[in-house]
Amino acid sequence: MATQDDTKQLRLAIIGGGLAGATLMNALTKYSHLDVRIYESAPEFSERGAAVGLATNAQRALEEISPEMGEALDKAGAGSGPDAGTIIFDLASENQGRVVHRAAFLNELLKPIPSSKMFTSKKLTKISTTSPDGEIILSFLDGTEEFVDAVIGADGIHGTVRECVLGAGHPALNPTFAGFWDCRALVPIARAREVLGDEYFKEARQYAWSGDGGFFMHDVLDNGETVQCVASVMTSSWDPSEWKRDLDREMLEEAFKSWSNGPIASGMINLLLENKELKAFPQWHFKENTPTYTKNRICIIGDAAHAMTPWQGSGAGQAIEDAMILQTLLQEVKNPQQIGAAFQAYDRVRRPRAQRIVESSQGTGRIICGREEGVRLDVEKLRGVLGSRWRFIYEIDLKKCKEEASGS
Repeated sequence: MATQDDTKQLRLAIIGGGLAGATLMNALTKYSHLDVRIYESAPEFSERGAAVGLATNAQRALEEISPEMGEALDKAGAGSGPDAGTIIFDLASENQGRVVHRAAFLNELLKPIPSSKMFTSKKLTKISTTSPDGEIILSFLDGTEEFVDAVIGADGIHGTVRECVLGAGHPALNPTFAGFWDCRALVPIARAREVLGDEYFKEARQYAWSGDGGFFMHDVLDNGETVQCVASVMTSSWDPSEWKRDLDREMLEEAFKSWSNGPIASGMINLLLENKELKAFPQWHFKENTPTYTKNRICIIGDAAHAMTPWQGSGAGQAIEDAMILQTLLQEVKNPQQIGAAFQAYDRVRRPRAQRIVESSQGTGRIICGREEGVRLDVEKLRGVLGSRWRFIYEIDLKKCKEEASGS
């Protein structure tokens, strides 16, 4: 016999309207027993960065959530020296990843969501409870409050929800500088062809260039109309209080001084400088193992749980896997008392895998930038260490992960 709690809708709040929050919101909206609402602190739902790469595991996770997720991806459109230009390895031969424009993908994820369930300019300031088993109270900067049964934090590396889960002052609470910064620009494909040559644009694929202390990458977006150009640099110095830094030609040429005269490096620098407001952004990650992603009926996903460097292109993919597992669990939850166990199961399945990728990604950055001891820029050694480094990420049995979560 159903209890009164079993017949009431469960009220879920998703804090943060980036790709992680939007994917989960999309995944949960179809369940009639769930009343899900998403709260974004900014005046509108948006994503920083031009593009996002999704490996095959992320694409399959979208399909596991629903076939419509795969359609959303479709609609989003989806150096120098003696070894200059030498192919180290071709990741696409094993892993047919896709690159899409972040804003376009976010827009497609949010299209099916009723406007009555989406709230902007809602900066969360406090999470409290009436009692251990009672309602959760969300307090916002605008003075409003919401009462819910569960909270899922997708509010990023400095999010309020992460602090609530771990506690203020916890040694793993704050992200650390990962030792890299990056910058990017979008240019018309005709301009990129003119500067870099036609040979790199015969196929819509991603090219990465490894050199001493740095890295260049370019890929095609917007159904072949636009090229994203990215530069990343390894450095030990960055003021933790500095969230971005203005860049100019002198700074870029200094960062890539050992190979800036080569055709690729000089061409990429020229393309990057077509962004008249070019900024360097530091890469942050949670170096310390996050001991848990959940506390009672509160949990964290995406960057709030496992912020990572972009060297293995897995940040968005791991957020999508988070959403897939939470969908698997929450579709079966019938009352507030079952939510805590569902979040514990999510934590057991997702945390070990995500943390492994956090650690692997930073190591991959050192290798690609030619700073790994014993490897450096030796082409054969680079092939040896990079060739299989992505396999554990995309060779994942997602159905088995869902079964493990359901059986936890």
